[in-house]
Amino acid sequence: MLVAVVGATGTGKSAFSLDLAEALATRGEAVEIVNADAMQLYRGMDVGTAKLATAERRGVPHHLLDVLDVTDEASVEWYQRAARALIDDIAARGAVAVLVGGSGLYVSSVLFDFRFPGTDPVIRARYEAIADERGPGALHDLLAERDPASATSIGRHNVRRLVRALEVGDLTGRPFSGTLPEKSSPWRPSTVFGVAEERPVLVERLDRRVEQMWRSGLVDEVRGLLPLGLERGITAGRAIGYAQAAAQIRGELTEADAIDATASLTRRYARRQASWFRRYDGVEWSRSGDAQAIDRAVARLLE
Repeated sequence: MLVAVVGATGTGKSAFSLDLAEALATRGEAVEIVNADAMQLYRGMDVGTAKLATAERRGVPHHLLDVLDVTDEASVEWYQRAARALIDDIAARGAVAVLVGGSGLYVSSVLFDFRFPGTDPVIRARYEAIADERGPGALHDLLAERDPASATSIGRHNVRRLVRALEVGDLTGRPFSGTLPEKSSPWRPSTVFGVAEERPVLVERLDRRVEQMWRSGLVDEVRGLLPLGLERGITAGRAIGYAQAAAQIRGELTEADAIDATASLTRRYARRQASWFRRYDGVEWSRSGDAQAIDRAVARLLE
């Protein structure tokens, strides 16, 4: 049995998945959780990713947390192989695998029959040079002309994904969004639960969450990661909150400006996540903290 719990950041996916695991355990079903948050893959990136500490995991096994160094590049191709292998192992043990996270492309790569185009170092280098010379906005503008759907989904700041989308377009002659999985072609049967919240409520929650990150020591966490190569990390170095805290440490942003920038980027990211997951068919959606949602989820899984 494969289950996924999806939604925007700050909606309560982790709590939902743990409540679901406990409810299934009372009915004799073992559950193991597979992380689908790209930034929680990184060792040492805890405060800014809202990663659950071991003591907060309620004894439920968690996988694909703290598996990469901050200098490693996370790719969706690598993630798909790793997550699917784990899910196969979990199923072989007779347990329920629950995929939990808000990184839409990562979740989709597992749930659907998503086959990745190859790479071309010459094409990639050309677009990386544009980003270096003219900034990520130039890549976004190019992508917006060729593939507006991907440009909207990716945003203006994720250089790695902008480069990849442009590379795929050049290699295949089709927009990157056209290579996304067909909803009718699942990797294997799965049940998807979504956790959502009204936009005004979520925005307020996210703003408070960002402020709490600073109070909880994000700047000190980043200061400890800098000697380990955080700023060299193609993926980790651009993580929301981490890039802004690093700029604060360098004196390029005040603390207030770093917090404001992080909050603004987080709100935009949450909007893109919500749009991504709303495209999924057959998702059973619930509001954060819905007391009956777990009972409905268990009933659906055991019917």
